[in-house]
Amino acid sequence: MKTLLLVDIDWERMFVPGMSLWEVILRGTITYWFCFLYIRFFRRGAGQLGISDILLITLISDAAQSSMADEYHSITEGCLLVGVLVFWDFAINWLGFRSVFFSKIGEPDPVLLVKNGVMQRQNMKKELITTDELTGILREQGVNSLEEVKTCYIEGSGNISVIRK
Repeated sequence: MKTLLLVDIDWERMFVPGMSLWEVILRGTITYWFCFLYIRFFRRGAGQLGISDILLITLISDAAQSSMADEYHSITEGCLLVGVLVFWDFAINWLGFRSVFFSKIGEPDPVLLVKNGVMQRQNMKKELITTDELTGILREQGVNSLEEVKTCYIEGSGNISVIRK
């Protein structure tokens, strides 16, 4: 019977990468950009979190879990992958602040849902918002009827903003 030793640690396996660090960087970069573009063009953000925030949280949790669960051969690979994801998140936010082009990629423009009390059904259809959902959102904002609304937008963050007449 083998005795469990608390000091029997494979230090080399824990810290020496099992794959090329450049491969980890490339995998992290490709994964981040694929997920970012997919979410940017097919989904809206939720609540106060932006799309890149949700993506970063999801990818970091997976990358960190993989390094802790020994799916990578070393902690170094998991830490490097987390670093690559944080780098791309920072880079997109920084570029969005500095460049109109990147700000458009990082945060979608607001979409008009109601104008002068009239639902903009084409825009609602594009955003997959039903009449019932919109009227529910308006009630949450204290609006009893569409006639009270000058404009209503779905913002890039996914929040709904209402401007009363």
